[in-house]
Amino acid sequence: MKIGVVFPQTEIGADPDTVAEYAVTAETLGYDHLLAYDHVLGADTASRPDWQGPYTSDSMFQEPFVLFSYLAGLTSSIELVTAVIILPQRQTALVAKQAACVDVLSHGRLRLGVGTGWNDVEYEALGENFRDRGQRSEEQIDLLRRLWRDDVISYSGKHHTITAAGLNPLPENKAIPIWLGGMAPQVIERVGRLADGWFPFVNRDLEQQIAQMKTSAEQAGRDPESIGIECIMASNSSVDDIKRVQDMGITHVAMVTMNQGLADPAAHIDSIKRAREMLSQL
Repeated sequence: MKIGVVFPQTEIGADPDTVAEYAVTAETLGYDHLLAYDHVLGADTASRPDWQGPYTSDSMFQEPFVLFSYLAGLTSSIELVTAVIILPQRQTALVAKQAACVDVLSHGRLRLGVGTGWNDVEYEALGENFRDRGQRSEEQIDLLRRLWRDDVISYSGKHHTITAAGLNPLPENKAIPIWLGGMAPQVIERVGRLADGWFPFVNRDLEQQIAQMKTSAEQAGRDPESIGIECIMASNSSVDDIKRVQDMGITHVAMVTMNQGLADPAAHIDSIKRAREMLSQL
């Protein structure tokens, strides 16, 4: 099992030296990957009394591609993971370009997690359609892979048209792993059919959901064991907690320190140090 950490977006602050210290410490401790959440805009809840979302305009988020470009030059081995980029609220060719450049600058260390998101406020501001986001995302994934693979492409889809154009530079291996986030039945089916991996939430039905994903993969003629599965676990989880999800077939775990009442960025760093000591018992 690969063990990573979740970059504490909303609690680490904006000081670049602190951001660097967190990432370098995670790599030095031997964590396999650093995972970052994504939000472009947060809603002001003053005019939205019924707001249900977990994040608002008070929640700080570094943009993952910019963040990883910074960290690529400060680290050498830790994998850089988006979990997840809200793909349908972005222009596909631009995502392909940004991801390819991060991959090149990090010597092939990018894993691109994508999802459809829940915040229509962001879609409105970015000029994209919130209602057809799931359906559009499938075409986006196909287009991303073609743009990364070929020097020049022509593409005519329902939502995208490209005429004899291509990216430069291309990713190091002319491919970047694409993992999907989400728990809806259609997402689980989509993971089995076309994704390289999946970010499910730990829940009481997880074993059944994993079985559904594997059935979808088999129906698509794919090897279900080739599809990675990553869960996010609290950094104060026990060894038994980690072993429990490992026994379900989880291939990756990311330890999260947010929402634990930690006082400052230094406390987040101390927390991943303690978690690393606990994980040595696996």
